[in-house]
Amino acid sequence: MSAVITEHQGPISIIRINRPERLNAIGQAVAVELQQAFKAFDADPHQRVAILSAAGNRAFSSGADVNDLPELWRAIPNVGFHTDKPIIAATSGWVVGGGIVMVMMCDLLVSTEDTQFYYPEAKLGTTAGGISSLAARMPHHLAMEIMLLGSKIPARRAYDVGFVNRVVPNGQHEVQALLMARDLCESAPLVISALKNLVNEVMPTGPIERMVAVSQTIARVRQSDDLQEGIRAYKEKRKPRFTGQ
Repeated sequence: MSAVITEHQGPISIIRINRPERLNAIGQAVAVELQQAFKAFDADPHQRVAILSAAGNRAFSSGADVNDLPELWRAIPNVGFHTDKPIIAATSGWVVGGGIVMVMMCDLLVSTEDTQFYYPEAKLGTTAGGISSLAARMPHHLAMEIMLLGSKIPARRAYDVGFVNRVVPNGQHEVQALLMARDLCESAPLVISALKNLVNEVMPTGPIERMVAVSQTIARVRQSDDLQEGIRAYKEKRKPRFTGQ
């Protein structure tokens, strides 16, 4: 079974993470196949808008798979792939860790009432650093609360601060995303791509945009004793004992 599946509805591509049994955790295959799917979308002249979604309703993604750590940068818009065409993220249930990084780099975001944004990496002893760009996409103190305290932020609160564009009833996220995509398809493609490029040029540059260049720094975290301790503690359901090594 493919880790990522693509459905075409006319000029709209719905690209779904397809690991519902693992709460759509991002393993190596997911990252690679998402990168390939979006590159194919960008190269297809008949496709105008992409929707990034996931199979099932329990989670858009539970984040990086601790048993199969991916090169997450591959799955992130404007880092692992580039396109002038708009991307709408559609989320339901949990949006954890790298899942937040993926959706925050999309152009529009639709979430169900039960969507919860959660970034627990400080509690696990690892980070890829890209989450820091969240501070450019929502109020600073809320972004810091998510990153440092690991607070769970519901869709309504994210909507109130402008991080989410639409909050819809459970199960209706793809329906709303398709409505938005069809509206986009009625607009001039050159104008849409020009505006997207101009916005990307004025957005503050953060580690997410330099992720590949700083891979050696991130590798030190990935190879740390603290990471292994964090994973062990998570599996054993206990507090980790970090040493800074």
